[in-house]
Amino acid sequence: MKVDSHNNYDYIESNEILKKYPMEKRFTLAILQDVQKKYGFIPRETMTYIAEYLSLPVSDIYSMATFYKALSLKPKGKYIIKICNGTACHIRGSNVLIEAVTEELNIRPGETTDDGLFSIEIVNCLGACALAPVMVIDDKYYGGMTKEKVKLVIKEYKEAVINE
Repeated sequence: MKVDSHNNYDYIESNEILKKYPMEKRFTLAILQDVQKKYGFIPRETMTYIAEYLSLPVSDIYSMATFYKALSLKPKGKYIIKICNGTACHIRGSNVLIEAVTEELNIRPGETTDDGLFSIEIVNCLGACALAPVMVIDDKYYGGMTKEKVKLVIKEYKEAVINE
């Protein structure tokens, strides 16, 4: 068994995922989704392992892993902050939310804090236009957000981690 503790990657666990699927190319996306769910991202080692399992070039796995926004090649934070930048949210000031979150966490969209707690994603629509501007953390919607509310919400999550 090879374990890379830095990435929390384990061939045995990856093998458990692969065993659920036939060795057919059409299951590539489902496998990648399961790996994403397990590790929080797609480790490079896993792409090679999947490619071998499915008898595909690693480039096929890589292109699929980078095509879909739901998949990531980099580890994401424990809490993923999704900020809506759809039309309604944009008109109602989503740029202020983006600015507030980036200032509060000292990272930009697409990045993860050094402590691994937070990642920021800008999304096209969260389907909650009536709550605009809106952000989501762990499937919890925060509507009518302002710069001050953003800071309070992030503070709550930081305190929750301290109290765990």
